[in-house]
Amino acid sequence: MRYECLLNEAYQKNIDIYEEPMKSRIKGLYADNIIWINKNISTSTEKAVVLAEELGHYHTTSGDILDQTKVANVKQEKLARKWAAERLVTPAKLVEAFDCGCRSRFEIAEKLEVTEGFLLESLNSYRDKYGIEIQVDEDHTLFLDPLAVFKAIK
Repeated sequence: MRYECLLNEAYQKNIDIYEEPMKSRIKGLYADNIIWINKNISTSTEKAVVLAEELGHYHTTSGDILDQTKVANVKQEKLARKWAAERLVTPAKLVEAFDCGCRSRFEIAEKLEVTEGFLLESLNSYRDKYGIEIQVDEDHTLFLDPLAVFKAIK
């Protein structure tokens, strides 16, 4: 379901999406309002993560950043991934997953419809930005290390 929602979001922004066979190390590419997704990706969950990252490029990067030996390109890649993390794995969604009984990274990733690897990247991104805890709302504090939620009792 997540993949279809992201496809709709892309189409609303006049971004064309193509699924094409690519080399296995290439999962997706973005250029000039076109996103290519590797057709060989087997799950819609992984396709959604890749699509979110490519939408992140639409929103945050410019120019050709394929050469990842250049520091400026690596920074732009990180910006796109950060955008995707903040789009798919918000602190509020992490609290919601805990409220639904999810405790392991696998369960949380499954609930949020992301890969475990992407969940870990997202958590690391939040840890870099906020430290080890985030006050999500007046009732919930999200702890990132170890991953847990504290709910205030009223």
